[in-house]
Amino acid sequence: MPILDLFWTMFMIFLWVVWIWLLITIFIDIFRDKELNGFAKAMWILFVLVLPFLGVLVYVIVRGTSMHERQAQQAANREEAAVAYIQETAGSDTGSADEITKLVQLHKDGVLTDDEFAAQKAKALA
Repeated sequence: MPILDLFWTMFMIFLWVVWIWLLITIFIDIFRDKELNGFAKAMWILFVLVLPFLGVLVYVIVRGTSMHERQAQQAANREEAAVAYIQETAGSDTGSADEITKLVQLHKDGVLTDDEFAAQKAKALA
């Protein structure tokens, strides 16, 4: 097998993978779009399946900008959810060391008596 045939085969495999990736991306976008009703989604899917090259090109030309906006919005939503989860998880579980540090400060400031400090410290360590 000559080297040129190898390169040509690799190029064709690359194009095939890109084509599959593009089809999957378009189908995901069609199903995620809340602006399209069921009939419009069905028509786009039918168009892309019956005339694949023309359907994909028309979809990217007509809906490419909104496709990008939906992906950016979804990424922002995922980031907000991750930040909220991290803040909730980090803020909800204060360790006993933090609790004792606060108690020591309150004891130094005279807010807690020795007996109250000992009771709260035992409670935090338990």
